[in-house]
Amino acid sequence: MSKDEQEMKKEQGLKKVYMDYAATTPVDPRVVEAMSPYFTEKFANPLSLHQFGQEASEALEKSRDVIADLMGARPNEIIFTGSATESNNLSLKGVAFANSGRGKHIITSTIEHPCVLSSAKWLEQRGFKVTRLPVDRYGLVDPGQLEQAIRGDTILVSLMHASNEIGTIEPIRSIGEICAEKGVYFHTDAAQSFGKLEIDVNTMHIDLLTASSHKMYGPKGAACLYKRKGVKIEPLLHGGGHEFGLRSSTHNISAIVGFVEAAKLCKKEMEGEAGRLTLLRDRLIKEILKMEGSKLNGHPTKRLPNNTNFSFAGVEGESMVMLLDSYGVAASTGSACSSTELEPSHVLLAIGLRPQEAHGSLRLSLGRWTKKEEVDYVLEIMPRIVERLRTISPFKGWKE
Repeated sequence: MSKDEQEMKKEQGLKKVYMDYAATTPVDPRVVEAMSPYFTEKFANPLSLHQFGQEASEALEKSRDVIADLMGARPNEIIFTGSATESNNLSLKGVAFANSGRGKHIITSTIEHPCVLSSAKWLEQRGFKVTRLPVDRYGLVDPGQLEQAIRGDTILVSLMHASNEIGTIEPIRSIGEICAEKGVYFHTDAAQSFGKLEIDVNTMHIDLLTASSHKMYGPKGAACLYKRKGVKIEPLLHGGGHEFGLRSSTHNISAIVGFVEAAKLCKKEMEGEAGRLTLLRDRLIKEILKMEGSKLNGHPTKRLPNNTNFSFAGVEGESMVMLLDSYGVAASTGSACSSTELEPSHVLLAIGLRPQEAHGSLRLSLGRWTKKEEVDYVLEIMPRIVERLRTISPFKGWKE
């Protein structure tokens, strides 16, 4: 480390900047306050008949009402689960097994979250057929290609609303209309978009939707699956018949209450927060693209307000993350669920990046407590970090 870098780090002291909100978010203190009584005072099982249980049951059903209202659904169409991964597994596997008599063909894309792609692969091993749609250089699915891919035996289309890695927002309304016209169930993974973008399951023709608490300042261990009335689905967990018989397990009431409080806050603050984050996001993009050999991944405008993803020629993403961490900045390369893997991101390969380009990716995702001063700090240290790493890079011919 150069003398200038040492002095700079000394001046910054123990500065800590979190720019990995797409991986997970801190729980909002207002959410913690709402959850608190359900750990020690209102702790009962909501299926119990006594007054303690009925108090918990009331909280559960009020929570269901709120989540349903936020997406234009009905309360009995909301199934609380333990994670987005569980909701996505339930969507793909549950629909597949409940509707196998009608067909065994499923459509997804090449850039889905690993839990969707893994579920699809698991179903293939059990006799189902899967079509994985390609995306363009921005990560967008072509609705026309989707329409051509739908067959007589297609039972489900599962496409994410917005990419967890590159932030691209898919044309969900057009996709939903096509699926509705063809009589095919449409599932969207909205773990990254719920609470950041307006969603209406009816106008968007969504049959199943996944949302996650910990992506929106709520606790981990709570998520939901919206399932439109009439959609046939087979449960994965069998037991006491919780959640309309579709997800047996004692309810995590404190986490569900926290999830709902977080959702309410996001809805209330969505417009202002989206505008604030978009300004910070665009500042990051504008300034980082001034650096030689830098490239923005994902759509330049059709992207989540808090997401930026870059590739830097001649630099390894893991090295950038580690060096940023030494400066107190938390960032990621690839998705958080697979960032310890040495393989290049399947999303970046799908949008046309070469493996060495994909290895040089960096995701900086912003959130509720990101300040302009923190963005300026990152912009100040990034050129030094990239320059330093390029001096030791094995990719010496990156300018060619």
